[in-house]
Amino acid sequence: MRHLQAQGLTLVERNYRVARGPHARAAEVDLILRDADGTLVFVEVRSRGTSHHGAATETVTRRKQQRIVWAARHYLMQLASEPPCRFDVVALQGDKEDKEDRLEWLQGAFDASTG
Repeated sequence: MRHLQAQGLTLVERNYRVARGPHARAAEVDLILRDADGTLVFVEVRSRGTSHHGAATETVTRRKQQRIVWAARHYLMQLASEPPCRFDVVALQGDKEDKEDRLEWLQGAFDASTG
């Protein structure tokens, strides 16, 4: 989160959750931030201690992307007008002591057509 703020993004919401119904899993956006140009940025944060079972970025499956997009659409319905938006992924891989070296920020990692 600090890394994104240092890049000029401002926190709008953290852990935005919406239920899909009584028998459907909820959807969540880890972070919603506003970029300096006004773009609303929906961020999925993923972490993996090791790469033995793949990279943290690989855990953002198509199904996960659909849930994030669904929650983002729900969030956007509350706004008077829809700003430009993008979907980013922040992946933390490896040793927890060395956060900066293991942080990967994928801007525009996927788009709303996923959902």
